[in-house]
Amino acid sequence: MSDYEDLLDYRRRVGDMYARVRYGRLDPAARCIEFRRARDELFRTHPQSALTEPQKTRFHGLRYYAYDAGWRFAVPLEPVVEPSTTLDVPLRDDGLTRLRRIGLVRFPVRGATVALSVFWVTGYGGGLFLPFRDMTSRDATYEGGRYLLDTIKGADLGQEDGKIIIDFNYAFNPSCAYNVRWDCPLAPPENTLPAAIEAGEQRYSDQ
Repeated sequence: MSDYEDLLDYRRRVGDMYARVRYGRLDPAARCIEFRRARDELFRTHPQSALTEPQKTRFHGLRYYAYDAGWRFAVPLEPVVEPSTTLDVPLRDDGLTRLRRIGLVRFPVRGATVALSVFWVTGYGGGLFLPFRDMTSRDATYEGGRYLLDTIKGADLGQEDGKIIIDFNYAFNPSCAYNVRWDCPLAPPENTLPAAIEAGEQRYSDQ
Protein backbone atom coordinates (compact mmCIF):
# COMPACT_ATOMS: atom_id res chain seq x y z
CA MET A 1 0.00 0.00 0.00
CA SER A 2 1.03 3.63 -0.42
CA ASP A 3 1.90 5.77 2.58
CA TYR A 4 -1.49 7.46 2.32
CA GLU A 5 -3.32 4.14 2.28
CA ASP A 6 -1.26 3.03 5.28
CA LEU A 7 -2.20 6.21 7.13
CA LEU A 8 -5.87 5.73 6.26
CA ASP A 9 -5.70 2.17 7.56
CA TYR A 10 -4.00 3.31 10.77
CA ARG A 11 -6.69 5.92 11.44
CA ARG A 12 -9.44 3.39 10.75
CA ARG A 13 -7.90 1.07 13.33
CA VAL A 14 -7.60 3.84 15.90
CA GLY A 15 -11.23 4.78 15.25
CA ASP A 16 -12.26 1.16 15.76
CA MET A 17 -10.35 0.99 19.05
CA TYR A 18 -12.16 4.04 20.41
CA ALA A 19 -15.52 2.76 19.12
CA ARG A 20 -15.00 -0.40 21.18
CA VAL A 21 -14.34 1.80 24.22
CA ARG A 22 -17.57 3.74 23.62
CA TYR A 23 -19.85 0.83 22.71
CA GLY A 24 -18.14 -2.37 23.84
CA ARG A 25 -19.91 -4.89 26.07
CA LEU A 26 -16.94 -5.63 28.31
CA ASP A 27 -16.73 -4.00 31.72
CA PRO A 28 -14.82 -0.68 31.75
CA ALA A 29 -11.56 -2.12 33.10
CA ALA A 30 -11.54 -4.93 30.52
CA ARG A 31 -12.28 -2.46 27.73
CA CYS A 32 -9.28 -0.40 28.78
CA ILE A 33 -7.02 -3.45 28.83
CA GLU A 34 -8.25 -4.46 25.35
CA PHE A 35 -7.62 -0.93 24.10
CA ARG A 36 -4.06 -0.92 25.42
CA ARG A 37 -3.31 -4.30 23.86
CA ALA A 38 -4.60 -3.10 20.49
CA ARG A 39 -2.54 0.08 20.75
CA ASP A 40 0.60 -1.90 21.54
CA GLU A 41 -0.04 -4.03 18.47
CA LEU A 42 -0.32 -0.95 16.25
CA PHE A 43 2.90 0.47 17.67
CA ARG A 44 4.70 -2.85 17.21
CA THR A 45 3.60 -3.72 13.68
CA HIS A 46 1.98 -0.93 11.69
CA PRO A 47 3.89 1.02 9.00
CA GLN A 48 2.43 4.28 10.38
CA SER A 49 3.51 3.56 13.95
CA ALA A 50 5.04 6.50 15.81
CA LEU A 51 8.07 4.27 16.40
CA THR A 52 11.01 3.94 14.04
CA GLU A 53 11.88 0.50 12.69
CA PRO A 54 14.80 0.09 15.14
CA GLN A 55 12.51 1.08 18.00
CA LYS A 56 9.97 -1.55 16.94
CA THR A 57 12.57 -4.30 17.29
CA ARG A 58 13.10 -3.29 20.93
CA PHE A 59 9.45 -2.62 21.73
CA HIS A 60 7.89 -4.53 24.63
CA GLY A 61 4.74 -2.48 25.14
CA LEU A 62 3.82 0.99 26.35
CA ARG A 63 3.78 1.69 30.08
CA TYR A 64 0.55 2.69 31.80
CA TYR A 65 -0.83 3.39 35.23
CA ALA A 66 -3.28 0.74 36.43
CA TYR A 67 -6.89 1.33 35.42
CA ASP A 68 -8.82 3.43 37.95
CA ALA A 69 -12.51 4.16 37.39
CA GLY A 70 -12.19 7.26 39.55
CA TRP A 71 -10.42 9.07 36.72
CA ARG A 72 -13.44 8.95 34.41
CA PHE A 73 -15.80 11.94 34.26
CA ALA A 74 -18.89 12.92 32.27
CA VAL A 75 -18.91 16.72 32.30
CA PRO A 76 -20.63 19.53 30.39
CA LEU A 77 -18.62 21.54 27.91
CA GLU A 78 -18.97 25.10 29.17
CA PRO A 79 -18.89 27.49 26.21
CA VAL A 80 -16.58 30.49 26.32
CA VAL A 81 -18.38 33.66 27.38
CA GLU A 82 -16.01 36.11 25.69
CA PRO A 83 -15.14 35.84 21.99
CA SER A 84 -13.05 32.71 21.59
CA THR A 85 -9.35 33.18 21.01
CA THR A 86 -7.16 31.22 18.62
CA LEU A 87 -3.72 29.80 19.37
CA ASP A 88 -1.33 29.64 16.42
CA VAL A 89 0.97 26.61 16.67
CA PRO A 90 3.72 26.38 14.03
CA LEU A 91 4.62 22.79 13.19
CA ARG A 92 7.69 21.73 11.27
CA ASP A 93 5.95 19.59 8.63
CA ASP A 94 2.34 20.78 8.71
CA GLY A 95 2.85 24.52 8.87
CA LEU A 96 0.60 26.67 11.05
CA THR A 97 -2.01 24.80 13.09
CA ARG A 98 -4.74 26.94 14.63
CA LEU A 99 -6.50 25.94 17.81
CA ARG A 100 -9.68 27.84 18.71
CA ARG A 101 -10.63 27.76 22.38
CA ILE A 102 -14.29 26.73 22.45
CA GLY A 103 -14.98 25.98 26.11
CA LEU A 104 -14.00 24.53 29.45
CA VAL A 105 -14.49 21.23 31.22
CA ARG A 106 -14.42 21.14 35.04
CA PHE A 107 -13.96 18.08 37.22
CA PRO A 108 -12.76 17.20 40.73
CA VAL A 109 -9.19 16.12 41.48
CA ARG A 110 -8.28 15.27 45.07
CA GLY A 111 -11.03 17.40 46.56
CA ALA A 112 -10.53 20.47 44.37
CA THR A 113 -12.31 21.45 41.17
CA VAL A 114 -9.98 22.04 38.23
CA ALA A 115 -10.58 23.06 34.63
CA LEU A 116 -9.12 22.43 31.19
CA SER A 117 -9.63 24.46 28.05
CA VAL A 118 -11.04 22.54 25.09
CA PHE A 119 -9.94 23.50 21.58
CA TRP A 120 -11.23 23.09 18.05
CA VAL A 121 -8.63 22.48 15.37
CA THR A 122 -9.64 24.87 12.60
CA GLY A 123 -9.43 23.98 8.94
CA TYR A 124 -11.39 21.61 6.75
CA GLY A 125 -13.63 19.43 8.93
CA GLY A 126 -11.90 20.43 12.16
CA GLY A 127 -11.88 18.39 15.33
CA LEU A 128 -11.94 18.52 19.11
CA PHE A 129 -8.55 18.68 20.81
CA LEU A 130 -7.81 18.39 24.53
CA PRO A 131 -4.15 18.40 25.62
CA PHE A 132 -2.95 18.77 29.20
CA ARG A 133 0.06 18.74 31.49
CA ASP A 134 0.07 17.82 35.17
CA MET A 135 2.51 17.29 38.00
CA THR A 136 3.54 13.85 36.68
CA SER A 137 4.94 15.59 33.58
CA ARG A 138 8.05 16.39 35.61
CA ASP A 139 9.24 12.79 35.76
CA ALA A 140 6.66 9.99 35.35
CA THR A 141 5.00 11.11 32.12
CA TYR A 142 6.11 12.98 29.00
CA GLU A 143 7.30 16.48 29.87
CA GLY A 144 5.39 17.98 26.94
CA GLY A 145 2.10 16.69 28.32
CA ARG A 146 -0.45 14.24 27.06
CA TYR A 147 -3.67 14.20 25.05
CA LEU A 148 -7.15 13.19 26.16
CA LEU A 149 -9.01 13.86 22.92
CA ASP A 150 -7.90 14.36 19.33
CA THR A 151 -10.98 13.58 17.27
CA ILE A 152 -9.37 14.33 13.89
CA LYS A 153 -7.28 11.21 14.49
CA GLY A 154 -10.11 9.14 15.98
CA ALA A 155 -9.31 9.70 19.69
CA ASP A 156 -12.91 10.27 20.76
CA LEU A 157 -14.36 8.94 24.03
CA GLY A 158 -17.92 10.06 23.20
CA GLN A 159 -20.55 11.56 25.46
CA GLU A 160 -23.32 10.64 27.90
CA ASP A 161 -26.58 12.60 28.24
CA GLY A 162 -25.05 15.54 26.40
CA LYS A 163 -21.92 15.56 28.56
CA ILE A 164 -18.42 15.00 27.23
CA ILE A 165 -16.44 11.99 28.48
CA ILE A 166 -13.08 12.77 30.07
CA ASP A 167 -11.26 9.57 31.02
CA PHE A 168 -7.64 9.94 32.06
CA ASN A 169 -7.15 6.17 31.81
CA TYR A 170 -6.93 6.87 28.05
CA ALA A 171 -4.54 9.81 28.31
CA PHE A 172 -1.86 9.21 25.68
CA ASN A 173 1.45 10.65 24.58
CA PRO A 174 1.79 12.77 21.45
CA SER A 175 3.96 11.21 18.76
CA CYS A 176 6.88 13.51 19.61
CA ALA A 177 7.24 11.66 22.94
CA TYR A 178 8.73 8.67 21.09
CA ASN A 179 11.38 10.21 18.83
CA VAL A 180 12.47 13.49 17.27
CA ARG A 181 11.05 12.90 13.81
CA TRP A 182 7.63 14.10 15.04
CA ASP A 183 6.51 17.65 15.80
CA CYS A 184 3.30 17.99 17.78
CA PRO A 185 1.03 20.67 19.25
CA LEU A 186 1.46 20.60 23.03
CA ALA A 187 -0.65 21.77 25.94
CA PRO A 188 -0.65 25.54 26.47
CA PRO A 189 0.18 26.85 29.97
CA GLU A 190 -3.50 27.26 30.84
CA ASN A 191 -3.94 23.48 30.58
CA THR A 192 -1.40 22.63 33.26
CA LEU A 193 -3.17 20.96 36.19
CA PRO A 194 -1.89 21.60 39.74
CA ALA A 195 -2.11 17.92 40.64
CA ALA A 196 -0.61 14.58 39.66
CA ILE A 197 -2.87 12.69 37.25
CA GLU A 198 -1.68 9.14 37.89
CA ALA A 199 -3.66 7.58 35.07
CA GLY A 200 -3.12 6.74 31.43
CA GLU A 201 0.15 6.42 29.56
CA GLN A 202 3.47 6.95 31.29
CA ARG A 203 6.78 8.22 29.89
CA TYR A 204 8.05 6.14 26.96
CA SER A 205 11.16 4.09 27.56
CA ASP A 206 13.21 2.76 24.65
CA GLN A 207 14.98 0.18 26.82
